[in-house]
Amino acid sequence: MTVKDSGAEQAPAQESLTFTLGAEEYAIDILKVQEIRGYEAPTTIANAPPFIKGVINLRGTIVPIVDLRIKFGVGDAEYTPFTVVIILNVSKRVVGIVVDSVSDVTLLRADQIRPAPEFAATVDTQFISGLGTLDERMLIVIDIEKLMLSSEMALVDEVAA
Repeated sequence: MTVKDSGAEQAPAQESLTFTLGAEEYAIDILKVQEIRGYEAPTTIANAPPFIKGVINLRGTIVPIVDLRIKFGVGDAEYTPFTVVIILNVSKRVVGIVVDSVSDVTLLRADQIRPAPEFAATVDTQFISGLGTLDERMLIVIDIEKLMLSSEMALVDEVAA
């Protein structure tokens, strides 16, 4: 992987890991990434939502595996030699996300990220931080921590108010 500097230093830049899901390219904060692994079939968990593929044992830590292709409804959930699992560390929890492939590590400046457009109520954009433009590429910037910690992911217990 290479780090691509996308221009002058006018605005603060954030290093992002870019990956593909179907035909689209996404970006997440590199600081949330613990490691990148090849896909291995996880142990399934009864009654888990379809996007939670199961769990793996990562050096003694049980890690839930979420297939973002199923969660976002993009692309077919085919497991090929290019399919990877990005191991994330979000709020002291370790979770893996299945993606089609990892692209590279990129610097995105704040002025390269536009707000996500408003869609009808059927399209959930609450986890999209914005749309990043990098040369001819359009990156969907995901707030991965907000997504992984949301109640619909069923990865953390909800705190009683």
